Amino acid sequence: MKRSAKAHWEGSVKEGKGNLTTQSGVLNQTNYSFKTRFTGEEKGTNPEELLAAAHAGCFTMAVSFALTGKGFGITFLDTEATVSMDHAGITGVHLVIIGNIPGIDAQEFEAITKEAEKNCLISKVLNIPISSEAHLVH
Repeated sequence: MKRSAKAHWEGSVKEGKGNLTTQSGVLNQTNYSFKTRFTGEEKGTNPEELLAAAHAGCFTMAVSFALTGKGFGITFLDTEATVSMDHAGITGVHLVIIGNIPGIDAQEFEAITKEAEKNCLISKVLNIPISSEAHLVH
């Protein structure tokens, strides 16, 4: 299996702009620029936001896979991934997952999420600190 995306850019890094298109068409010439990446003055996306979305999705699916494998039903799982940066680059990702899983206790839910934190495909390719926290709701 292969997945692809395309980026188009015109102009200098600070004044230029570009767009991103994914193979699936979910992103179709979606705006990205210096302003969407660093200042928030323009509507559009940025590489770090896309990394956060990919990581949140991958992690949540890994948790779902593990829960299903242990026989738990899932009412819902919601994850927020926060990508941290400094002047040198991306410094880490923090994942917060909230789940409604009948019959599981907080310790088992946390153990499953910690395993997914280390082993989802996106986590495996990142060479940065990754942390997570898990919260059950009923």
